[in-house]
Amino acid sequence: MHNYLITGGAGFIGSYLAERLLHEGHKITVVDDLSTGRWSNIAHLESDPDFRAVVASADDVKLMGDEIPRHSFIFHLASAVGVQLVVDRPVETVQRIVRTTDVIVELAARFRRPVLLTSTSEVYGKSEAIPFSEDADTVMGPTSKRRWAYACAKALDEFLMLAHYRQTSLPVYIARLFNTVGPRQSGSYGMVLPRFIDAALKGEAISVFGSGEQSRCFCSVHDIIDGLVALSRCPAAVGNVVNLGSDEEITVWQLAQRVVRLTGSHSPIVRVPYEKAYGPGFDDMMRRIPDLRRARDLIGWNPAYRLDDIIRQIIADRTR
Repeated sequence: MHNYLITGGAGFIGSYLAERLLHEGHKITVVDDLSTGRWSNIAHLESDPDFRAVVASADDVKLMGDEIPRHSFIFHLASAVGVQLVVDRPVETVQRIVRTTDVIVELAARFRRPVLLTSTSEVYGKSEAIPFSEDADTVMGPTSKRRWAYACAKALDEFLMLAHYRQTSLPVYIARLFNTVGPRQSGSYGMVLPRFIDAALKGEAISVFGSGEQSRCFCSVHDIIDGLVALSRCPAAVGNVVNLGSDEEITVWQLAQRVVRLTGSHSPIVRVPYEKAYGPGFDDMMRRIPDLRRARDLIGWNPAYRLDDIIRQIIADRTR
């Protein structure tokens, strides 16, 4: 039995991770301020004697100074999430990401507790070197465009983690996640698949931002949890950045069509200019596909769920 600390544990991914580790027989503490996480994600775990939730920010130095030494491993998932939040609240986005990681990793180094950081495919920026390899160059947009604040902040998180690995020999793990989706995910912060499914089930127009020709790869949260747990137990993964995601590519317009078909909806699909959705100056990347060779080599990981399976799971969750 291990004692795990999960920051952001009431979020979409964090709540599934807590479930998985509890099922394995471990003790779990979740720290989440519920700014983007939801209590409903973890309410069903509250009765488990091995589960504990603290509603607070993970950048609280005193709190985390008490919690970190009590745990054997830290999954650091707490972060600002979603394009809409990044665009609407850029100050909070940058500060929350960087401050929280600084607090977590400094205390982890002090008490010698290994940390796994969930980073993001956003750090690849506008790179056109497809598929994205962990050691490839990144291409960021200008600082005048708020779109890139999240990517740069998460890249700084990675730099800080790896700096501690090299300077203090802290065991760190970094997983770059690509468009994780599944039941329980909210579309409130711009996540495209739950937003499309919710609109289709209501018979409302499905809004595709931009041309719709931009492509993405969507990976099941169940596959991602398998990858995170396996990485945390792989000594060879220490000090490495590892992509976790699907390499099943689809354009956003095709995704909307797929959702309409699988929901049996008659919702129209409409294009909405980026300027109308996010304001002037929004920037985006056309393709985002992970190179999964490192994950395969280190932990034998491959996503098991296909996109149609994931969409059906979300529909079933929304309609039950």
